Amino acid sequence: MFRIKKLDLFIAKQFGLLFLGTFLISQFVLMMQFLWRYIDELIGKGLTMDVMAQFFWYMGLTLVPQALPLAILLSSLITFGNLGESSELTAIKAAGISLLQAFRSLIVISVAICATSFYFQNVVAPSAYLKFAQLLISMKQKSPELEIPEGIFYDGIPNSNIYVQKKDLTTGKLYGIMIYRMTGSYEDQAIILADSGMLQATAEKKHLVMTLWSGEWFENMRSQELAGSASVPYRRESFVSKRIVLDFDGDFNPTDASSISNDARTKSLMQIRHDLDSMKMGYDSIGRVYLNDDMRYVYHMPRLTAKDSTRAIKQLAGTPEYDIDTVMARMTIADRQRALSNTLTDVRQRTTDIDFKSFVTDDGDRSIRLHQMYSVDKFLLSLVCLIFFFIGAPLGAIIRKGGLGVPVLISVLVFILYYTLDSTGFRMARGGMWTVWFGKAMAPAVLIPMAAFFTYKASNDSVVFNMDVWRNVIMRMLGLRVKRSIFRKEVIISDPDYRSDVDKLKAMSASIDSYESHHRLKRAPDWLKVFFKYNPDHEMERLNDELEEVIEDLSNSKDRKVIALLNCYPVLSPKAHTRPFERRWLNIVTAIIVPLGLFFYFRMWRYRLRLARDLAAIKETNDELTAHISKNGLDNEQEQKQQ
Repeated sequence: MFRIKKLDLFIAKQFGLLFLGTFLISQFVLMMQFLWRYIDELIGKGLTMDVMAQFFWYMGLTLVPQALPLAILLSSLITFGNLGESSELTAIKAAGISLLQAFRSLIVISVAICATSFYFQNVVAPSAYLKFAQLLISMKQKSPELEIPEGIFYDGIPNSNIYVQKKDLTTGKLYGIMIYRMTGSYEDQAIILADSGMLQATAEKKHLVMTLWSGEWFENMRSQELAGSASVPYRRESFVSKRIVLDFDGDFNPTDASSISNDARTKSLMQIRHDLDSMKMGYDSIGRVYLNDDMRYVYHMPRLTAKDSTRAIKQLAGTPEYDIDTVMARMTIADRQRALSNTLTDVRQRTTDIDFKSFVTDDGDRSIRLHQMYSVDKFLLSLVCLIFFFIGAPLGAIIRKGGLGVPVLISVLVFILYYTLDSTGFRMARGGMWTVWFGKAMAPAVLIPMAAFFTYKASNDSVVFNMDVWRNVIMRMLGLRVKRSIFRKEVIISDPDYRSDVDKLKAMSASIDSYESHHRLKRAPDWLKVFFKYNPDHEMERLNDELEEVIEDLSNSKDRKVIALLNCYPVLSPKAHTRPFERRWLNIVTAIIVPLGLFFYFRMWRYRLRLARDLAAIKETNDELTAHISKNGLDNEQEQKQQ
């Protein structure tokens, strides 16, 4: 029987508080990113606070399904990062509780969030997006706020360009006014100059009344009778006071939602499936009509079924061939030109007709694909919540770093990877280059193996993110030297056998002399022996084992000089100078691929030269170490202790 344990409640409480905070942060970031796309539609429109509040409210509701996966990823990563950093995760494992058992409370919560996300996308988000799109279209259609600047022409009023030299913010008066009115064509323009004026809106906010003082009015008087004349008469009027009515709609008028009701984002899953069936039937009917029209045009038949079209194609294939050039040669020049002209006109008409039909069918295919993709999105975004949990929680257990530093960085990288894959698949599937299932499955196909890999590594206490391990691997791959670091031990169990170590070092120096004279490491290696006729170098492996054995024994010394000399020994690579790979077939393939073979050949030659230097350093260190041990009588001191 399933019982709720205190550990489950403890982890769920930690996760819940973090999830609430990270959800608000994620929602805020997504809303700000989304807002920048429509900032031009909001600025300068004079929108009231209630309209702006509705805009942000509906925008926030549409972004909740995207904020939930990011919040789960970040909160789960921080939760288990904090547990690992404070050693609580180690204590949990020491108590015999596996990592998956520690996950179980959060798995239940994540599944509940997945169900909530699906319900939200299927019920709340469609109506919220419909309201949001309606508000957005209304904002785009609203006239800008009347705020005439100084010193530049203002074109925010329809059919008018207004220039104001100076404004009095206290009285609202405008000075040095120049107005260009474009009521019709270029010939119907009017220019108005005034020393001062006042601009006010009517009560219904549909018009503006501009009162002007001490000015002149210049207007072209182009009439229908003078349409063919080059001269254009104009009218000039001087006035002391004049009032002009300008069109300006300052109200916010909600647009009709019928234009966006066919958007798949405004529909629930049941509505999408119902509309998909209707659209497929409708566009199939249109396609059959277009097919019959084209077949009737080609074969001059009134109506063709599938069997009729097949029969017509077979008949056309059996007709005897004829030479079009012979037919054209028998025609007169006038008939030939007439035939070419008629053919060209016919082809243009057919091209226009086919372009129009392809536009209709392409638009239908695009609409069907969008409905299919948004129906898949309702399930996919819910599934991503669970996938992100199995990425974030194991990563937190592996990295063991809490706070908002490393977890935020990793969460952003994972979310960018998901967003890039999902956006790429969406665009390719929307354009018809990829199928819908392939485009929408690309992101889960990458993230699910990642989640399984991280969960497996975390369950087995892997060091996959141990930087020291990766640094050593990269250094070995690049051929970089690893330095030896031996420190003086505080507690020594057994003293080193100096006399035996000295004898081994002397014998090692003699073996190195013999090895160098036989192998001649400074010469270029033989290509055939390297890649095709490899012989293992057991002598160098034996020397390396003896050296490490002596170093291990002498590391128990209390003498600081001995410890310092031990750090002078290089770390050998006993096999790197013999062949590139352990497996013979890899060496043969590398040799066949010439650029790759040359790279590994010169790399191995470099290892041979480095080995020659290392052997010289070992002999020099052997001499210094044996001299120091003999000079200070360390070998005799050890022998006296044994007696």
